[in-house]
Amino acid sequence: MGRFEVADENKVSKISEGTVIKGEIISPNDMRIDGAFEGKMVVKGKVTIGESASINGDVICYNAEFWGKMDGNVYVKDTLVLKEGCTVNASLNIRKLAVELGSTFNGSCRMISEAEFDSMAGEGQKVLKDKAQHSASGKVAVN
Repeated sequence: MGRFEVADENKVSKISEGTVIKGEIISPNDMRIDGAFEGKMVVKGKVTIGESASINGDVICYNAEFWGKMDGNVYVKDTLVLKEGCTVNASLNIRKLAVELGSTFNGSCRMISEAEFDSMAGEGQKVLKDKAQHSASGKVAVN
């Protein structure tokens, strides 16, 4: 199956504090969320959930740092860091986990291999590839 490679670290998409988004986000870049998001997020790079952020849904990404609140399912190909003050009520499917003192985690944690991640994240990876092909061909894909 296709590789889930690291995104360009100089590009970061951001949802600012006070912003509320419901739906699906698919990004080939890193993502920082300081607002509220409900839905499914597929990010080729790193996801940072800021202190003021509230997430409810699925997060599929390469790396992640949680400072805020997360409810749902998390799939991380490499490392998830739960920072001091975060509240995570989720099913974690990850390769590596770092938990700081003062973080709160309620849920399940399953350590997975890269192959398992690729299988679980397959649909999201396909969408990212399709978007890249449309961009390269000059076609615009609107969801």
